[in-house]
Amino acid sequence: MDFQLTEEQQQLRGNVRKFAEREILPHVMEWDEAAQFPQAAIQELGRLGLMGVLFPPEYGGAGMGYIEYATAIEELSRVDGSVGIIAAAHTSLCCNHIFLSGAHEQKERYLSKLASGEHLGAWALTEPGAGSDAASARMTAVRKGDDWVLNGTKTFCTNGHHADVVLVIAVTDRAARTHGLSAFVVEKGTTGFRPGKKENKLGLRASDTSELIFEDCVIPADHLIGQEGNGFIDAMRVLDGGRISIAALALGMAQGAYEAALKYSKERRQFGRPISDFQAIQWKLADMATEIEAARLLIWRAAWMKDNNLKTTLESSYAKLYAGELAVRVANECVQIHGGYGFIKDYPAEKFYRDVKLCTIGEGTSEIQRLVIARQLLRS
Repeated sequence: MDFQLTEEQQQLRGNVRKFAEREILPHVMEWDEAAQFPQAAIQELGRLGLMGVLFPPEYGGAGMGYIEYATAIEELSRVDGSVGIIAAAHTSLCCNHIFLSGAHEQKERYLSKLASGEHLGAWALTEPGAGSDAASARMTAVRKGDDWVLNGTKTFCTNGHHADVVLVIAVTDRAARTHGLSAFVVEKGTTGFRPGKKENKLGLRASDTSELIFEDCVIPADHLIGQEGNGFIDAMRVLDGGRISIAALALGMAQGAYEAALKYSKERRQFGRPISDFQAIQWKLADMATEIEAARLLIWRAAWMKDNNLKTTLESSYAKLYAGELAVRVANECVQIHGGYGFIKDYPAEKFYRDVKLCTIGEGTSEIQRLVIARQLLRS
């Protein structure tokens, strides 16, 4: 049992941290205030091989594993969760669905450009009336000769306005419920497909979250990814990995908030001494640091299991549930330690506070994680 990153993994962590602090940190508040998509930074991530960490070189990827991937997402999110979630949605949702379920020809056609960072990907499952209950999806895909015709609306789609490729789940057999959902690739510019409303969000504002609208959108039959009717099953496999990435996103933001609180506590003086001298502050910092380490170990275990081809449904939900709720607690304490300055935008505390809440909602709410965990425990 080894709890240390390898030399290569440590080098990756250092390189991503340097990149984030050099290329992202100076622009964080500018991007957040303007809800500006960080196009140049994402393109540079692609050139560095960080948009295809999980995938083999034959498909344009870096040929690494989930430990490396989680480490990269953590380091990006430590500086800006918006960049972290852009990379996470692209990699572990869109790209990974194609990698897990697509045919070799589809991987060569789509995944190679996605994994290399030449193209950006999005994944569309949620609808206005179908969130946690994916079986209630209304969007349809109807077979007509050699084509599929898509009609419906998806919502809360990360990267929706900027994606070159969208992996979308639609109903092909309503009577079959979850076994009647199928997955399709839709390319940017396809007639009948367009991004809709861009959401004005509480946090993670530099990432694009939007509606996707399909109106008699005709795509060739070979845009079906995986077997017809297996879309939901494949989506659940994808989410086992996706939840590791959201846990890493939460961990990174928690780490960033902790470091900001620690730094401020050493600088802020009250009653003639730094507030870090006071036990009330010391205990907050101790609890924050301890829980962050616990979350990191849960994430590394799930990532290690993924890299060893083990089922991670339970472990991914453990990591996602704990890290997401931990990040909210840490960000709250970060604001508290900053006092009044935690409530203004001159300090990073308020942004971490806004950003982390998504981690208890996206890719399965905390309530859904508890449901998944309970079901897995009761089956044993």
